[in-house]
Amino acid sequence: MVKAKVDKFTYMTTEKVPKLIMELSVPTIISMLVTSFYNMADTYFVGKLDTQSTAAVGITFSVMAMIQAMGFFFGHGSGNYISRHLGAKDYKAAEKMAATGFFSALIAGVLFATIGLIFLRPLCIMLGSTPTILPYTEQYMGIILLGAPFMTASLVLNNQMRFQGNAVYAMVGITTGAILNIILAPILIFIFHMGVKGAAIATVISQICSFLLLLYMDSRGSNIKIRARNFTPRLSYLKEITGGGAPSLFRQGLGCTATALMNVAAGAYGDAAIAGMSIVGRVCFFISAVVIGFGQGFQPVCGFNYGAGLNSRVRKGFWFCVKGSFLFMLAVSIVGFICSEPIIEAFREGDPAVTSVGVSALRWQLVTFPLGAFIIMSNMMLQTIRKSVRATILASARQGLFFIPLIIILPQYMGLTGVEMCQAGADLLSFLLALPLTIPILKRLKSDRPQFSEKQPV
Repeated sequence: MVKAKVDKFTYMTTEKVPKLIMELSVPTIISMLVTSFYNMADTYFVGKLDTQSTAAVGITFSVMAMIQAMGFFFGHGSGNYISRHLGAKDYKAAEKMAATGFFSALIAGVLFATIGLIFLRPLCIMLGSTPTILPYTEQYMGIILLGAPFMTASLVLNNQMRFQGNAVYAMVGITTGAILNIILAPILIFIFHMGVKGAAIATVISQICSFLLLLYMDSRGSNIKIRARNFTPRLSYLKEITGGGAPSLFRQGLGCTATALMNVAAGAYGDAAIAGMSIVGRVCFFISAVVIGFGQGFQPVCGFNYGAGLNSRVRKGFWFCVKGSFLFMLAVSIVGFICSEPIIEAFREGDPAVTSVGVSALRWQLVTFPLGAFIIMSNMMLQTIRKSVRATILASARQGLFFIPLIIILPQYMGLTGVEMCQAGADLLSFLLALPLTIPILKRLKSDRPQFSEKQPV
């Protein structure tokens, strides 16, 4: 096993950077695209029922974002550490961190589900449910919460394997669950007439299957095996997880807050406004999944090479990803702007109010979409090389520092249009913030240095 890890180290630090990133990013892009179908499938099939069910799924997206935030917190926090220490050939510390991240996420998922179910109704109302939407939200969210432990633990396994450079294994586990969800959702919703409840059950069953498969895949190949005896919940390890995972937690956590505030703001204009904004959120998440997957292919390259002191390879990989992502997002934005109406109608045909809100909001967001290439890659690089403060600030910007004030202020002066354009404004401001946070770090990465030494937690 040690020989396999040494061979992985040689491959990750000597192969041409563009080729390496492309090889690693293909399975991560597939994983992200298929994962986005978890939410896209529910929104699409539930959209065939009624506007209230569509809105309920959109409101529950805040809770799913929070569950994902915990999974990414432990997954990115432990994964960043693992990739750096594999780059430094410190395999024992990497094995302890793998177990610590996994079991910590599992425990956190159980606690989150328990608290959420106890306070289910107040939570639904707080996240923006109107009286007409509330019964549907309670049904959907109550079931979704049962899957929290499996989702958090699955995201940890997925990210740990990805940071080890074994993205194919991670892809198989995540993809299988998502495909199962796409198959089960219409069966339970329409054939068994379970409505929005059927969509939630399909999602949870898929998450459990994905968890079991990822746990099996983790035991194969050169992956670090999850062993209970390596679980080390000491302060030193938890601090490492916090330092590497805080940007993800802030990004996803603030995303949850932003979605809730958006639902409340849109709710003032009726259920159709909430449904329209919900559809736009899913569409944009699906598009962003490609760029996020591309960046995730860059992260293990970044971690291994930064750990080995090969800064020039980190810098080269960063600019390769920024350029490729910008061109992709520019092309998609142009097509999406032109075809915005049929895109929205595909999810909720026959409701002109939903279409009107969705088309306007989608076009506003696509205007600034290409700027996301630099924002996303900057955040991933800063997080991976443990520039935690900068990474956390940038991760908090798009749906926190900028979006939250905008969603409170703009609707007061511009009405529904203010709700529709909030994300575009937040994206522009986030890009302007990313420049001073990232450029100085890139300048420091112009030359290589001796292999880093990071004190091992004890």
